[in-house]
Amino acid sequence: MNVHLHWFLPTGGDGRTLVDRHAYTDGGIKRDRITPVSGVRAPDIDYLAQIAKAAEQLGFEAVLTPTGTWCEDAWLTTVALAQHTERLKFLVAFRPGVISPVLAAQMAATYQRITRGRLLLNVVTGGDSTEQRRFGDHLDHDRRYARTAEFLSVVRGVWSGQPYDFDGEHYQVEGGLTALPPDPLPEIFFGGSSAAAGPVAAAHADVYLTWGEPPADVKQKIDWIRGLAEQQGRDVRFGIRLHTISRDSAKEAWATADRLLGDLDPETVAAAQQALGRSESVGQQRMLALHGGSRDKLEISPNLWAGVGLVRGGAGTALVGSHVDVADRIEEYHALGVEHFVLSGYPHLEEAYWFGEGVTPELAARGLLSTVPASPLLGVPAANGRPASAPGGAPLLIAGGR
Repeated sequence: MNVHLHWFLPTGGDGRTLVDRHAYTDGGIKRDRITPVSGVRAPDIDYLAQIAKAAEQLGFEAVLTPTGTWCEDAWLTTVALAQHTERLKFLVAFRPGVISPVLAAQMAATYQRITRGRLLLNVVTGGDSTEQRRFGDHLDHDRRYARTAEFLSVVRGVWSGQPYDFDGEHYQVEGGLTALPPDPLPEIFFGGSSAAAGPVAAAHADVYLTWGEPPADVKQKIDWIRGLAEQQGRDVRFGIRLHTISRDSAKEAWATADRLLGDLDPETVAAAQQALGRSESVGQQRMLALHGGSRDKLEISPNLWAGVGLVRGGAGTALVGSHVDVADRIEEYHALGVEHFVLSGYPHLEEAYWFGEGVTPELAARGLLSTVPASPLLGVPAANGRPASAPGGAPLLIAGGR
């Protein structure tokens, strides 16, 4: 079982601090409680194309594109970016409650033909009723998961290419089909930590995604989903969603984490924690419990830092350390059964280079990757052991500022 590395497209904005994304979009937190920050990068297609091209060049297999009020639409954005890349796949996040399952199946089939098979699907059931109601969805938490199970049953049914009937509580379909099914069928990534989510993952997911918790907690989740899947005669693979701060030395990496933490004033953290605390998502509550809103003891497991979750919803932990340290932690999760690593960092362009030029070769040397991309800088004259285009150990394309 090899490691599969994926990156992230910040379609809600990017920047040099943890609050940049919220500064650009509000992120559900009142603007009058956010300290203005500089260096925000709008998610225009030119900037996102830089990240996508970097991810492809550095050997990432796919990029996750989020969904929600504060993001650009994932379907439209990624099909545009497919025209700027050649091999990179797109893990498109979407909410099943706001689209017909037959239409979604048809969209996926068209997407596969346009991109020559570069679509992966990330099904996001939704853990915030306020966000769901913005899109006209008024179901409660558990009924949303029941609807997701029906949705995925219909999607897989109509992908058969034969007329498909379905009579459920949430969907009634007569003769649904995609005239030309997608080829290949997109893999379905799915996450959820609640009792309602587990059976849906076991029955329908190809890859179960968890946010970055300590290894012992991740193992419990894997054992839970694997057991449920075995009861249904299915085999589910596993992935994890993490941020990374990887540097040539652990000291440099932790200094970067400390700088990110220093940019957060108490008012911003309090506002974020108040907003995130209203989430119905069990996974979100688990993320919040890792730090309790406190800046103390944020290294909750070796090289696992919960500082991101002080202001960011969803994935709130980062792997922090030297390239070897980060590779060690990835190898540790991999030994538990984690195959897919969906990674990100602030800013996403620079951190892709830090990881791709530092950690990826280390993983390849350990035999955890099937292939490793050749460096585009091979043959470029070096200074002090570093490429001439990256003086002083800085990554390529690094921005100025704090």
